Formats: sequence, C-alpha cells, structure tokens
Amino acid sequence: MPELPEVEVVRRGLERWVSGRTIDAVEVRHPRAIRRHTAGAADFAARLKGLRLGTARRRGKYLWLPVTGGGPAAQTAAEGITPMVTPSVTHGLAILAHLGMSGQLLVQPQDAPDEKHLRIRIGFADELATELRFVDQRTFGGLSLHDTVPGDADHLPDVIAHIARDPLDPAFDDAAFHDALRRRRTTVKRALLDQTLISGVGNIYADEALWRSKLHYERPTATFTHPRTAELLGHVRDVMNAALAVGGTSFDSLYVNVNGESGYFERSLDAYGREDEPCRRCGTPIRRRPWMNRSSYFCPRCQRPPRA
Repeated sequence: MPELPEVEVVRRGLERWVSGRTIDAVEVRHPRAIRRHTAGAADFAARLKGLRLGTARRRGKYLWLPVTGGGPAAQTAAEGITPMVTPSVTHGLAILAHLGMSGQLLVQPQDAPDEKHLRIRIGFADELATELRFVDQRTFGGLSLHDTVPGDADHLPDVIAHIARDPLDPAFDDAAFHDALRRRRTTVKRALLDQTLISGVGNIYADEALWRSKLHYERPTATFTHPRTAELLGHVRDVMNAALAVGGTSFDSLYVNVNGESGYFERSLDAYGREDEPCRRCGTPIRRRPWMNRSSYFCPRCQRPPRA
C-alpha cells in the first residue's frame, strides 16, 4: 500500500497538472470507486460539475483536492438529486482520494485508450486536452466528496480530522509526539503505524527507519528518552525524503505517479524485503518475522530484541 512518499509524489503531480482547473464532467464507471460517497454515483458526478479544483493537499497517506465555485445545487435539484452536503461559508468541500492497494490517479490525454481498470474519469472545461483518471485494479481505493473542517487552512476533510500530522509537516510537534509515544505504552513499530499518533508511516518505512535507528520493532515506547525519540524521528524523515527524491517505492506496476512512472527507492532499501541478504552495516543476514498480518525485516545483530 502506498505510504507517505508515494502519496506525496502523486500530490505533487496533481498540483502541477490539475489544480486550478474547472470540472466539466465526471463519469463513474464502477460503483465501488465512490462507495465512500454514500449519496451515490449520480450525486457525485452532478455535484462536481462546474467546480474548480484547489491546490492538492495531503496528510499522511490521504490526499485531497479542495473544490470551490458556485456549486451544482441548482443542477442536482433539477435532476431530482438531493445533495449530500450543502456548501456554506463555514464549510468547504473537498474530493478525498484513498489509493488503497492499487489505486492510481493518472493525468492522460483525452484520446488515450481507456485503462483496463478505469473506474472514474474527470474531464475539464479548458483547452489542455487532458483528463484525470482514477484507475484501481483491486477496487480497495476510491474518491468521495466531503465537508472540510471549518476554519482549517488546509481545507482538511472532516472524515480524516482524527489523522495525526505527518513527520514532514512543518507543524508536526516533536515534543508532543514524544510525550504521546511514552503514554501509549506499546511497542515502537505499533506506534509508528498508529495513524492517530503519527501519520504516513507504513510497514516499509517503519522497518527502514528502525534499521537506521538500530531499534528492534518490539522495543517498548515507555523506554524512549527525548534524544532517542528525536533520533528516530530524524531517521523517519531521512528515509522518507530519500524515497521522495527518487519517486517513492514501487515493487510492481500498481504504484505509479500521475504520468504512469514508477519510483526507484526499492533499490535503496536496507531492511524491507531483504530477507537472508547481508546487513549493509554488519553483514549479518536480514531476518523476516510475521508481525500483525505483515512482516518485519530487521538485523538480529544491529537491532537486538528487548529483554523480557
């Protein structure tokens, strides 16, 4: 599943190619792709027509496009559709995208052949001759339209207001994270994957940051000191920035940017996916252990397990 670097790469592509454009038409080709929009496909398409996309934004693994404009209330009423959300001066609207395991947001020429798993097509009222397509092989992802949190500068959709800020967010509070980490009374990898504590970190980058920090994934969070937490956060940021620089991590063709290109950070992974390969620090074979329906990769010498 895409993590923060992969989603940020997609966000940057959306910011460049679709932010500021006005929606002309929306075609929903598979109902599961808008299942989180409970009013249905017709409402989703009708309410977006004529709206202008704002700057693409992201929190953790979620990204969204604020929408502004007069709104399609008159059109939906004329078509007998009851709008699910009514825009107001205190509530904005945003298209929330969740990529799931295989979701792709692609900017394609209008005359490009349809992808086999094309789920949603968004056309624009301009002369650029490109459209935004949501493609999803496994249909775990989707798009939905939501109110935004009143007064929030980022136009955060209200349904993800509980998601914590991510470590690359300038407003991320390191000291508050340390205090919450110690209070959580859990183990460090569980904490890193807790999106209400710190967002955007998934299995891949958790293993990479823990390897860089020489920390075992079962290290109790109650044992963390301020310097140890600061070191861990530094490695989380370093590995994510390194992944961003090469377009993220792509193990197959399911994760791509808006131009259909894969990322290359897989070649730089130090722990994840390297079972039985030598540790780049000490040469000890990397081990893999089942963990919470996933796998944890670690060096048994550099990342010694905590004492019972």
